[in-house]
Amino acid sequence: MMQPIKVMLIDDDPGIHDSLRAIVEEAGYEFCGALGGREGLRVLDEERPDLLLLDVMMPGMNGFDVCRALREEGRRIPVVFLTAKNDIVDKSTGFKAGADDYVTKPFIADELLLRIEAHVRRHRDNLEHARVVDAADAAPARRPPCRVGDLEVLFDQYEVRLRGEAVPLTAKEFEILSLLAESPGEVYTRRRIYEHLWGPVAEVDENSITVFMRKIREKIEDNPSEPRYLLTVWRVGYKLAAE
Repeated sequence: MMQPIKVMLIDDDPGIHDSLRAIVEEAGYEFCGALGGREGLRVLDEERPDLLLLDVMMPGMNGFDVCRALREEGRRIPVVFLTAKNDIVDKSTGFKAGADDYVTKPFIADELLLRIEAHVRRHRDNLEHARVVDAADAAPARRPPCRVGDLEVLFDQYEVRLRGEAVPLTAKEFEILSLLAESPGEVYTRRRIYEHLWGPVAEVDENSITVFMRKIREKIEDNPSEPRYLLTVWRVGYKLAAE
């Protein structure tokens, strides 16, 4: 029997805790929380939630620092930042720290719940896939890798290699690149990419897609300003080059 989904909040505002507890518990999720970054890391160890909602601006240890600490420990729990700001500078910092998503305050409860459901489902699917691969004791991959020039996307190994060396992509960066690698040369609209990451939404946040694409290019392109692999299709979206 699958364990109930547990959502954790780290935010220094007790009012936000009260609001979010009511929202997530009414949706059938469990809730736990902490009022600061360092306390949050301790509670995270104790509670083992399925998803973390994380405030950016907190005294002492801010949200970016908490997220970096999690990723440095190798934790892959989905992290969704809650922020009153919505500019690309903050998003770039957050995604670089290892965030999976942003929700801007004041948030719409239904949208937040959709994001939670999408991230938790994908995270559990990834964990199950990793368990199956481990149980198979390195059995041959069921899906052949995609090769474009010196770039390889190994779907079953959840890995990207450039000239034989592993590329340190985040989970979201890998998901984007593996989506494009399913059909090299095919153009994927921004909406299609966004919905692949976060599920159906009313409005696509193009800034988030732009930030992710820039970070991927910095890792796989010799010259990110003149990409060879990850190409922009003006006013439409992106594609992986076909060679």
